[in-house]
Amino acid sequence: MSSTASVYSDYIGSVWNDQPLTVLPIIQELMASGISVWIYSGDTDSVVPVTTTKYGIDKLQTSVKTKWYPWYLQGEVGGYVVGYENLTFVTIRGAGHFVPSYQPARALAFFSSFLDGILPPTN
Repeated sequence: MSSTASVYSDYIGSVWNDQPLTVLPIIQELMASGISVWIYSGDTDSVVPVTTTKYGIDKLQTSVKTKWYPWYLQGEVGGYVVGYENLTFVTIRGAGHFVPSYQPARALAFFSSFLDGILPPTN
């Protein structure tokens, strides 16, 4: 990063106070209230990569109820899912940051699972 960019970055970071540095406390609060939280990520998302989301979830220190497994749509792997206590993490295969625009059918399938209160299908 150039020195000019660094100065601007430091300045913006010191005056931009209208958003939290992390949403983890909000997620913990929702989970503690009994609300089932779903987090999803496209597996080619360069803005919020799957690994970064996974690291964040690990900081919540919640127990795994359903181990990682592939979920399917129309005979193809749609992504992967892991179920925790009051939290579900779903990946969508072949999707970037705006999941519905990259993989609309897979986005609809996982969102329908969320609305139905069930994990995405195993086959």
